[in-house]
Amino acid sequence: MASTRDYYEVLGVSKDADASEIKKSYRKLAMKFHPDQNPDDPGAEEKFKELGEAYEVLGDEEKRAAYDRYGHAAFSSGGGGAGFGGGGFNDPMDIFSQVFGGGFGDIFGGGRRRTRDGRSRGSDLRYNLEITLEESAEGVSKELDLEKYVSCESCKGSGSRGSGGTDECGSCRGLGVVEQRMEGFGGIFRKQVACPECEGSGQVIADPCPECRGQGRVEKVARTSIQIPAGVDHGTRLRSSGNGDAGVRGGSSGDLHIVLHVREHDVFERRGENLFCEVPVSFGVAALGGELDVPTLEGAASIKIPAGTQGGTIFRLRGRGIRDISSGRKGDLNVEVRVEVPTRLSSEQKAKLGSFTESIGEENSPMHEGFLEKAKRFFNL
Repeated sequence: MASTRDYYEVLGVSKDADASEIKKSYRKLAMKFHPDQNPDDPGAEEKFKELGEAYEVLGDEEKRAAYDRYGHAAFSSGGGGAGFGGGGFNDPMDIFSQVFGGGFGDIFGGGRRRTRDGRSRGSDLRYNLEITLEESAEGVSKELDLEKYVSCESCKGSGSRGSGGTDECGSCRGLGVVEQRMEGFGGIFRKQVACPECEGSGQVIADPCPECRGQGRVEKVARTSIQIPAGVDHGTRLRSSGNGDAGVRGGSSGDLHIVLHVREHDVFERRGENLFCEVPVSFGVAALGGELDVPTLEGAASIKIPAGTQGGTIFRLRGRGIRDISSGRKGDLNVEVRVEVPTRLSSEQKAKLGSFTESIGEENSPMHEGFLEKAKRFFNL
């Protein structure tokens, strides 16, 4: 509901107050009655809205002139100032943002904002980094060449060539916003946008640095070192604090977010903290037993193959997997043996193998016997 109180009284200024006094008074009162600052005061929100409504009018030269002439009637439907609209005011949160140079969250925690001297935090960056399975298991240090904004060396990030500091922006009169006139829907509308001259800060560099044009930062390729801990997996995200874009005019730097992509390995498959691989074993070793060399991430290891080992048998090497990034415990390496069947036999070898097969008979084939037992009812045995 629109306020019926005198707008000058609401803002606590006289009718001959200039724009600077009006803005200063609004800033002070808006901070005092902001709902976040007064969670236990139910009247603070209404007071805050009333302040926003008053500043919406008195902070604009055209609307203030209409108000001085017609009072509240200038903004009511059918009033003498109907050209300003039918009593509709911007949300007080929007007015608050315009005056303070940032969003609602920027004032009371969270969000990115540009300060009154033009400083603002740099952007966060994302980098997709491919690493090997060995690197993910052991951890590794990487040097990344990133194209990003870095602090200007000429002005040390200040954006100023000398010591002139900043001046109030002449385009927006220090508000940080300018008004755009737009036509549409049968009328003319006004929209407030960030001032392109000062980029919404309300201030401009008095003597800008020619190297960075007053930004306090320049774009270049910079080398960044990062440490990847042992145990990271495909899709792991790491944050390198302060290694994003440098801030504007000495503002804090953003962060670098690294997304890891672990390259597929030729031998090992990772499942959580455990590794799996398949290793061929000769028919003779599988039948008679023996030693078998198998690969691990740390080098070759030897396992004992019992006599009569069947294809598909899995041998577990404890602690030869990947280290858990949280607990530090290492997973296991699971080795599945695949019995190799000879494919190229000489006539002599075929004859000997035939004699061998006949000599052992089916009674020495446990898998075959088990299959026949289960299949009796199908073969009417």
